[in-house]
Amino acid sequence: MDRTTTTAAAPTPTWRVFAMMDADGDGVISAHDYLSRIDRVVEATGHPEDDPLVVTARAKGHKAWEVMDADADGRLTFDEYDAWVDGDKFDNVCQYALGSLFDLVDADGDGALDRPGFTTLRTALNNPPGNAEAAFDALDTDGDGRITRAAYLAAIRAYVVGEDSPMGDALY
Repeated sequence: MDRTTTTAAAPTPTWRVFAMMDADGDGVISAHDYLSRIDRVVEATGHPEDDPLVVTARAKGHKAWEVMDADADGRLTFDEYDAWVDGDKFDNVCQYALGSLFDLVDADGDGALDRPGFTTLRTALNNPPGNAEAAFDALDTDGDGRITRAAYLAAIRAYVVGEDSPMGDALY
């Protein structure tokens, strides 16, 4: 399935996540595309490279990339990603990489992000700021102005596996 064919029809959640990770838009996720997500979050938050949160995020990101790139060719096509991603992979791989990026933005370490923090995280991950704002609104169901790490990860998991995720629909 190529990028043109996929975008001509209604994009699936898997395709939207894939396209977001394909930072240079060339139709494949390279190691650079995937791992540069960490660089953008580190830059957006100003953490030094030796910060334990940065070290953890880099380790979790590299582990996730190694598992996703099963043939170790340094690139992931949509077909490879589509065949790979599922609830089990999210639970055992993706949530740790995504959670470590959340933790980088969670300045006070309380396990929740406010709107500016959430927008910083999601724009660093290649979502337009307006989409991040809409996703925050969809996820902040109690209106307290905060998104917990658990709710964030659950919403992404739901979107990736094809369950109802208002945040995912707004974000992607």
